[in-house]
Amino acid sequence: MRHAITAACCLAVLLVFSATSAKAQAGNLTVLDTLETPAANRLAQWIIVLNSGDAERWKAYADRDVNPTADSAESAQQRFGAFQMLHAEIGGATPLVVEESEPYRCRAILQAHNPMAPDEFFAFGITVDSTPPHQTLRLSMMPARDPNLEIPEGPLNPEQIAELIDTYVRQQAADDRFSGAVLLAKDGNVIYESAFGEASKRYHVANKIDTKFNLGSMNKMFTGVAVCQLAEQGKLKFTDTVGDFLPEYPNEQVRTSVTIHQLLTHTSGLDSYWEEIFDTKYWKIRTVQEIADLFAEKPLLFAPGERFRYSNSGPIVLGLIIEAITGQSYYEYIREHVTGPAGMINTDCYAIDHPVENLAIGYTHMNYDGQPVRDQWFNNLFHHSVMGGPAGGGYSTVGDLLRFHRALADNTLLSPAYTDTLLAGKVDMGEDMQYAYLFSDRNNNGHRVVGHNGGAPGISAILRMYRDDGYTVAVLANYDRSAGQVARFVEDLIVR
Repeated sequence: MRHAITAACCLAVLLVFSATSAKAQAGNLTVLDTLETPAANRLAQWIIVLNSGDAERWKAYADRDVNPTADSAESAQQRFGAFQMLHAEIGGATPLVVEESEPYRCRAILQAHNPMAPDEFFAFGITVDSTPPHQTLRLSMMPARDPNLEIPEGPLNPEQIAELIDTYVRQQAADDRFSGAVLLAKDGNVIYESAFGEASKRYHVANKIDTKFNLGSMNKMFTGVAVCQLAEQGKLKFTDTVGDFLPEYPNEQVRTSVTIHQLLTHTSGLDSYWEEIFDTKYWKIRTVQEIADLFAEKPLLFAPGERFRYSNSGPIVLGLIIEAITGQSYYEYIREHVTGPAGMINTDCYAIDHPVENLAIGYTHMNYDGQPVRDQWFNNLFHHSVMGGPAGGGYSTVGDLLRFHRALADNTLLSPAYTDTLLAGKVDMGEDMQYAYLFSDRNNNGHRVVGHNGGAPGISAILRMYRDDGYTVAVLANYDRSAGQVARFVEDLIVR
């Protein structure tokens, strides 16, 4: 079975645990060995269990975490599922550097073992109770930069920033770790832009600044804008249910209980549809309705509004609602009301079996059985759908993403009030990060950053819009996971 890397892990993973009954056995985890604290011991134990790759061991660990007075068998099952998902994505982890060590809190930078992981480095934190047996209260996981990188201290002028970015990305490309385009702008003015690698390895066609790259999940931002436009026009309310616009929707619980707000914030209980799309003749699926038909009758994973779970199905339902309200196809509406007004002439959902000028082929280390192969590239044409849509899979350029930021900043697409509604965080995703209406909303040392990531085999994409500082960072890559490290390096240069 072909797999797409879960975009939720590109944004954040937040897992809440209850008590662990036994003292951790740290094992040979060098950077943690000398930290004889409850938090470091718990973190070491968690890494050992994860790295074992043993489903029975994961289940036993999750079951031991159950506190009969405050927990349930269902939450233990959720923790077991978290082990499964995380191991599938990162393949295990090695701690490199301890960033924070207190008796009851520890945070370390981990390196993922899987070359297909959405990000190579993660900041992993654990918080435990201060009283024995030091109950595990929270585990948090966020992408991080390579701890071996040296970042200059003190203020940097634009020329210095551009030179540092160019040196770093050229080395990444020389090491065959990056292929794509990078743009940094301030208040709409470009400070740095360049392209690296090849759009086609077969014909040795170089990537260019205006090469179109797959956005992965970043199309969700356009869907969020479209829904807020309809709300601003009074054509929907965020409290409306799916059935208010899709009275024939097959799943009664979705139809009567799931709201627009929940679809926009991944709190609807809807799952995703990757397994279903590759279990069918996926090359024939080219409309929003055809995607929706894959999952429309699937039961919800939890009661609407109960919690956050990243879902590709929710934006698809929003796409159907946009079509029902406007009488246009989703694609027509986005071209006419979002990308068109923003001047994004190189952004669209293209059918990949049609010739498209200046479009990059994605390259992945994942074979078609879903297994990583470190020393071989595969093109990704059979790893994703033929046609993108409301949840992702469209194409754009770094220049068009800058135009999108400008259109949001100058209120071309929405009024100031509705732009704020669109971008304001609403659901907690972890430390200093929330999910807004199909945008992430993050605080980095007092600097507010909104945007979205996209990731799948051969697809790695990031747009970061710095609301208070005026910076735009756009990184689009046709290699696995390579945009993240570049975007974090750039952020370290501009957020001082």
